[in-house]
Amino acid sequence: MMTASTPAAPTRARNKFVTDSWNRLARAYDFPILQRLAYRPPQDEILEQLHLTDARRIADIGCGTGILASRIYEEIGPDVLYGCDASEGMLAQAKARTPEVNWINRQAEDLGLPDGAVDAVVSTHAFHFFEHAPAVAEFHRILAPGGLLAIVVANQHNLLGQFFQLTTSPSVMYFPTIEEMRDLVEEAGFTLLTQRPIRRPLPGAFIPDVLTVARKH
Repeated sequence: MMTASTPAAPTRARNKFVTDSWNRLARAYDFPILQRLAYRPPQDEILEQLHLTDARRIADIGCGTGILASRIYEEIGPDVLYGCDASEGMLAQAKARTPEVNWINRQAEDLGLPDGAVDAVVSTHAFHFFEHAPAVAEFHRILAPGGLLAIVVANQHNLLGQFFQLTTSPSVMYFPTIEEMRDLVEEAGFTLLTQRPIRRPLPGAFIPDVLTVARKH
């Protein structure tokens, strides 16, 4: 079961704080060194998981400026690809990057897609901003039977996670533990396939993020 540390439902103020913050940070987000060290390794592993499936309809949730979604479009060539983010500033850059992707300005807990609309849902380093159980339930809803779920979350026990946990209210962001991620996906109706650290050039103490992979029953 989920632990007592898991945050309660987000408020409108929390959602506004997060989206406004990312609207301001959108330009800095694409800084090459930041992308190469922090974001490219988990994106590589998401693409590896997608290559192992026959998913033709894919949704990237918390897509930011669209770097991963653009790579999915170029390297996988799906029939349908959605990039979903709550930040208009991030999506403005995403739309300029790859017009072929269906960019959607929505919260992760309410994506507005039909039931069974996609074969794979992926998310990298955005889940800590979501309301966890409703978001996973929404991912389950939009996935077709047998659909793939792949989420990368920073472990709260790393230096970065500890800093944010100490300085930021859990109502704004919360990094679920490996055990909490397992419980979340299983309680939502997924079968857990694997959980493991992301392979990185940096020491794990700095960014020990974890990949959770599951399938809808």
